Amino acid sequence: MGEDIRLAAVVALAQGMAAAHGSREAWRAAAGGACRALGGSFAALSVWERELGRLRVLVNVGDRVAGEEEFPDGEAYPVHQFPEITEFLHERWAGGGEPNAWVETAEGPAAGGRPGYVHQRVAALRRRGRGCCVVAPIVLNGRAWGELYVARPVGAPLFGREDADFATVLAAVVAAGIAQAERLEEARRLAFTDALTGLANRRAVDMRLDEAVERHKRDGVVVSLVVCDLNGLKRVNDTQGHAVGDRLLERFGSVLSLCGAMLPGALAARLGGDEFCLLAVGPDADDVVRAAGELCRRAGELELGEGVACGVASTADPIGPVRSARRLFRLADAAQYRAKAERATRPVVAGRGGAEDPVVRLADSAPSEASPERRRFRGRPT
Repeated sequence: MGEDIRLAAVVALAQGMAAAHGSREAWRAAAGGACRALGGSFAALSVWERELGRLRVLVNVGDRVAGEEEFPDGEAYPVHQFPEITEFLHERWAGGGEPNAWVETAEGPAAGGRPGYVHQRVAALRRRGRGCCVVAPIVLNGRAWGELYVARPVGAPLFGREDADFATVLAAVVAAGIAQAERLEEARRLAFTDALTGLANRRAVDMRLDEAVERHKRDGVVVSLVVCDLNGLKRVNDTQGHAVGDRLLERFGSVLSLCGAMLPGALAARLGGDEFCLLAVGPDADDVVRAAGELCRRAGELELGEGVACGVASTADPIGPVRSARRLFRLADAAQYRAKAERATRPVVAGRGGAEDPVVRLADSAPSEASPERRRFRGRPT
């Protein structure tokens, strides 16, 4: 392969990873780009999970055989079956040596091969109808991260020493792309995560709720929102300090997450201060109310705090048309406001109080009749 062609392949690989949205796309771009650059028929990207002592396959691309999924859930290999991973990705180059790629064939060692450490890969190549492979270590932040694996079918030209050297270059490009993807992923995560509880934050709820209401208007999908206010936080902060108050918020966040797991796909979030919510898209309204009831029960059992005021609004209940996320939020928040005023130990559900439901009336009242929190929700963009 000419130098210009290889340079173009490196550029294409880097551009493909840079254009990826999320880790999975980055993995696919890495494996696919390396496969094309090396003229392979199959490629895989694996990560070394030190704590579990295994190589876990992240993505398989190209000509896959039975049992090889593009994004496998459980394809992993004990490191003791591949001792070269720990030796050649750590001991031999940690002191300054280069983590060069190597080649293996279905017949045994090849150019750049690792004598004594080939039998597992040889068996795997034969079993899957592949004639040879090149394995390139991926090094991230000075540590072995995993491997890039590219194979050719039986009958195709074998990889040579030049191919192994080129694979080493490609692995370095992949490492840089993975580092960038991980930084972007972390930035996205932080942008939509509450730092104290680890739950979603208000920005994440706003985006998800807007999307959910659009689905409701288009397809009739049920959208339910549970808004809750943790009682007693101010007292805890004033009498025991903010560190204890933070612990109460964290514990309630765990309870909210646990109850949210009762609703497939539900988003558990901290809106700010002592306000939290659950957003469920799809589950029946009665299931959401049951989950909210369990939330109230568990919150009441927390050692700190004084339980929770919980309000529920669902498009499946008689609350009138929901044409905006703001209206559903207003209804759920009005129900929570009523629960707090009544010191209710069970959820208050909008639309289940008859034709003259006081929650719906409260939600539809003028902003001046509500508290600052209610006005804040009303002012939320639609």
